[in-house]
Amino acid sequence: MKRNPVPSYLSHNQSGQARAVWTDAHGQRRQKLLPGPFNSEESKSAYARLVAELAVSPTAGLKPVNGVTINEVLLAYLRHAERYYLKPDGSPGSELANVKCALRPVREMYGATPAAGFGPLALRAVRQRMVEAGLCRTEINRRVERIRRMVKWAVAEELVPSSNLESLRALPGLRRGRSEARESDPVKPVPEEVLNATLPHLPPHVRAIVALLHCTGMRPGEACAMRLADIDRTAETWVYRPVHHKTAHHGCDRAIPLGPKARAILPDHLQGRTFAPHEALVSPIRQREERFAAMRANRKSKVTPSERCRKKANPVRLPRERYTPEAIAHAVGKASKVANVAHWHPYQLRHAFASKVRKVHGLEAAQVLLGHARADVTQVYAERNEELATRVAAQVG
Repeated sequence: MKRNPVPSYLSHNQSGQARAVWTDAHGQRRQKLLPGPFNSEESKSAYARLVAELAVSPTAGLKPVNGVTINEVLLAYLRHAERYYLKPDGSPGSELANVKCALRPVREMYGATPAAGFGPLALRAVRQRMVEAGLCRTEINRRVERIRRMVKWAVAEELVPSSNLESLRALPGLRRGRSEARESDPVKPVPEEVLNATLPHLPPHVRAIVALLHCTGMRPGEACAMRLADIDRTAETWVYRPVHHKTAHHGCDRAIPLGPKARAILPDHLQGRTFAPHEALVSPIRQREERFAAMRANRKSKVTPSERCRKKANPVRLPRERYTPEAIAHAVGKASKVANVAHWHPYQLRHAFASKVRKVHGLEAAQVLLGHARADVTQVYAERNEELATRVAAQVG
């Protein structure tokens, strides 16, 4: 993580008043006059306070509340988000892209205005632009909440007064049927016939991921990161414990039981392949090499010397070591198109698994297997058991 700059303690050229000069995180030169003449105890104490504030906050030089614009707050917050929303490997997380999308209309409409004047009316105008852009109601509410989060951070950094955040909280979210925003289509479990028609058109490594998602209900990111070292195979039911998962930063443990169907998928995938304990079991690089080897083995004509190796010396782009959820979704979309079935998303397998478990074993079992801390989150994925309600109504209704 990049350290915040340390200002230099200098003397003012004309009056001899002490000043601090530094370059901020965006490469801009900043200076601040300190109370008292150069080398006085008053100026040294003020300089020490400034150094301490910059050590914990890169925005310490933007303290005057009335002079800070929305653009300055946005730049400071994005700098904070780039360091905060990181994946375990240090790459940017998906939330960083979500924050940038949410703040873009704020910059376009109010970037040059004072940050202290950004109130509920301005937030409502930004929200209306999202409505006109065709975003669904739930996505608009999520983006508005990210804008409030930015203002809350700015209050903690003393860039805007606390009254800004309190006034923005007075703006309620959009309600179903009471706004112009469109409603999103509910996510339904993928039908079995659609899944079975898509599987033959997927690459072998992606097919193994999709099959595991169908049997375990794990998140696509968890399946992509699966390694032999993370699977406890001592008991009859194997347990996969991903090192990094969605709720790891909350201190939650994640244990994914692998039943008979999942245990049958892994040996089939491992057959004929050798994996190191800390190597990803599904890899785009390995997938490409296996495809090239199969093409070479099935070749009918003789391989000419110029065709023995056509690898580029310095390729611009190489496959990654492991798949990403976005790559899995892209492969599923292509395969469903080839299979001539309705387009579906890998997360629909999580919905299908949750609905099946809830129907047979109840909501608590679905909550535990999905790794949710609260049952109300599980209800988003698991559909209600309408058949049970019908049977009960037939007996008591």
